[in-house]
Amino acid sequence: MSGVSGRVDIALLHHPVINKGGETIGSAVTNLDLHDLARAARTFGVGCYYLVTPYQDQHQLIGEIVDHWLAGHGATYNPARKEALGIIRPCYRLDDVVADSSARHGRRPLVVATTARLQPGAVSCRHMRQQLEEDAQPILLLFGTAHGLADEVLAQADSVLAPIRGNTEYNHLSVRSAVSIILDRLLGCE
Repeated sequence: MSGVSGRVDIALLHHPVINKGGETIGSAVTNLDLHDLARAARTFGVGCYYLVTPYQDQHQLIGEIVDHWLAGHGATYNPARKEALGIIRPCYRLDDVVADSSARHGRRPLVVATTARLQPGAVSCRHMRQQLEEDAQPILLLFGTAHGLADEVLAQADSVLAPIRGNTEYNHLSVRSAVSIILDRLLGCE
């Protein structure tokens, strides 16, 4: 899978996402998501990790956390963390992410949404991995916070991955776990 390194980007959307009642909301950025997703993304050769929120105060928080690890005491204390957090790019809207990823890759990425909800026409990770191996098109994976991506985001995607399934009826992974599992299935060594 070394030929796909850098061709996959991820985006963690904090808006528009849904709450447990199915309403479209904006959720808060968390320190854990910044660190853990950046580390997973860097481990699997992801090009950029986009954080999407329309809220200025959340961009300020992202900036303070990332600056600490890129230029502050954290940069010398933990160089591996610096390397991982260096791939974070905050954006205000999904359209900004697609434009930036397109500019970086020289062509529009295939936008692939993830969800824990069953969707008609969803494709398996095995199918998407095969597509990655056979096609040079970059891929942008979308993940949602709260209770997942809003329907409007799923409708904008070119493709949707089938949900991760365990062996019980319980189905509420943290986004950190879901990102790691999907990246392993798409980009990991077999």
